[in-house]
Amino acid sequence: MAVLPMKKAFLCGLKKDRKRTLEYLQRQGVLEVSEEIGEDAVFQKMDVLSSKAVFERNAADAERALGILQSYASEQKGLLDSFKGREVMPLSEYEEMAERHDEIMKRASRLLQLAKTIGEKQGSLPRIEQQLKELEPWSTFDLPLNFKGTKSTSAFIGSVPRQLEQEELSREFSSVCEKPAELSIVSSSREQTCIFAVCAKRDAPETEAALKAMGLISAPQTSAVPAKRQKMLQEELKRTQQEIADAQQEICSMAPARRELKFVADYYTMRAEKYGVLNGLAQSHSVFLITGYVPAEQADKLEAQLAARYNVFAQFEDPGEDEDVPVILRNNKFAEPVEGIIESYGLPAKGELDPSAVMAPFYYILFGLMLSDAAYGLIMVFGCLFCLKKFPQMEEGLKKSLKMFMYSGISTTFWGFMFGSFFGDAVNVIATTFFHRPDISMPPLWFEPVDMPMKMLVFSLCVGIIHLFTGLGVKLYSSVKSGHLADGIYDVVFWYLLVGGAVVYMLTMSVFTEMLGLSFTLPHTVGTIAAAAALIGLIGIVLTNGRESRNWGKRLLKGLYGAYGVTSYLSDILSYSRLLALGLATSVISTVFNKMGSMMGDSIPGVILFIVVFVIGHTLNLAINALGAYVHTNRLQFVEFFGKFYEGGGKKFQPFAEHTKYFKVKEDV
Repeated sequence: MAVLPMKKAFLCGLKKDRKRTLEYLQRQGVLEVSEEIGEDAVFQKMDVLSSKAVFERNAADAERALGILQSYASEQKGLLDSFKGREVMPLSEYEEMAERHDEIMKRASRLLQLAKTIGEKQGSLPRIEQQLKELEPWSTFDLPLNFKGTKSTSAFIGSVPRQLEQEELSREFSSVCEKPAELSIVSSSREQTCIFAVCAKRDAPETEAALKAMGLISAPQTSAVPAKRQKMLQEELKRTQQEIADAQQEICSMAPARRELKFVADYYTMRAEKYGVLNGLAQSHSVFLITGYVPAEQADKLEAQLAARYNVFAQFEDPGEDEDVPVILRNNKFAEPVEGIIESYGLPAKGELDPSAVMAPFYYILFGLMLSDAAYGLIMVFGCLFCLKKFPQMEEGLKKSLKMFMYSGISTTFWGFMFGSFFGDAVNVIATTFFHRPDISMPPLWFEPVDMPMKMLVFSLCVGIIHLFTGLGVKLYSSVKSGHLADGIYDVVFWYLLVGGAVVYMLTMSVFTEMLGLSFTLPHTVGTIAAAAALIGLIGIVLTNGRESRNWGKRLLKGLYGAYGVTSYLSDILSYSRLLALGLATSVISTVFNKMGSMMGDSIPGVILFIVVFVIGHTLNLAINALGAYVHTNRLQFVEFFGKFYEGGGKKFQPFAEHTKYFKVKEDV
């Protein structure tokens, strides 16, 4: 378990080499840039935030263009393509494509324009269709719908929201208006009746009032005859649909440019990040300065490469005691997969140990105990191995996660055989149902938790005590290593005596051992020694827990409060009963699915039912309980284990690097 030592870097180079130097540093990804050099009369900082914003906008436009392309010409991807990682691009190809970034962006802009056109045209289709629908009842009318009459007459064109016959229309009008008018029905349906009314110019006000009283709604206003207007709208509709189809076809024709669009999205992302660094760079008329942090193991190589390529002066020194140095974890292949779990909790603070190596075996064991099915474990192991071998360019974080689940799968397989679970009791169910051999089963190498739950509970609590005491042991080691032996005795040894003595003392009580189903009870002599050890631990905690206070009254009160913390140890130990609960859940659910699948016996429908229920049921059971094992294993690590010795709070090493989505540039040798 190790936190990589860091070196503080100071780089100085000629301004003419600034661009190439920054690009090289970005490709290497080993330098975290800090802005420690302020402005003065000689060194100033450039304001390039506006350029950075342009690059970010271009990257966003390229991503939007890719999204448009995906909508109309989707990229065919396999089920496991998400494991592939970024494509490796040689530097020479990168530089060749970078020279064409403006040309590629024009394609992205064209895609955006086409998508905008499609959106606008599709937005106009409902309007045209609505106008056609409104004109449909007037298709036989031979006057423009905005016709108002002649010199001596007034005309009213509209509809009433009900179906009327000619006689009904004339009678209803006469009942509300005494003035003469000529009313004719243009069309009639269940929903409305379209009418055309003509009256003398002098009678227009009374006629209009009467028609409104009848509920007249004006017809859609057009200067053309409805039939002619319909034809124009139909042509416009056809033209709009064709324009949409042409735009969609043009988008599809640009599918071969997908890779270039991905490149330009990454290209502008990298440039935006480079300009973010450039914005805080101290530089004079002829030189530039960079400060930051580099892993100590990379310092010599970086110094030699910069000097040889760009004549950049590089100086590396140990950081000061008060500096907040970024953290990188470095562990062996067994412990490395759990680094992501550590990082999600918090990286080690300055001077704190990396807990990965201590945590890793417990993590795998606890996960395996919670899932504890040999078949599920084998599926996890071979599934993870397949992905790791098939996709060597997989992203590092995902690779670590798969390795973590692979090791957890090995543990799951081991505990599955120990507890006799292989798809639950599938071996016995299949042998009994389909081969009529009830004597065939997979017996446990140790015991079966479903039949002996109390034994499993005791084992779970014992694992919990070992886990907690290991956490205290790490705290003792850290105290001794940092030269604070007394703190280690006060905060660890006394708790060992109190909690350990209390546990051993309870094992001398027959009531307690019988309740747990233990086959032994420790002799009273051991109990006396354990009680004395617990008492010494209790007194030590009371006297030393408040040692930072000089007032003995406050010290004793703090000590008594600290001793009350023994109850938290009890709850922590009981938390490990979840090993029993989740292990039983996996086994019981598996058994239920096996029983459900075998209900129809060894008939052909029975075989089909068993296969369907078996595949679906065990897939769900594996998914749900693997997730549960992951969550609860993390909880035991974060709350019970880390709570005994680990604080975290370290700052993650965030180098100036290629934080791209699609490509990673490989340096030419």
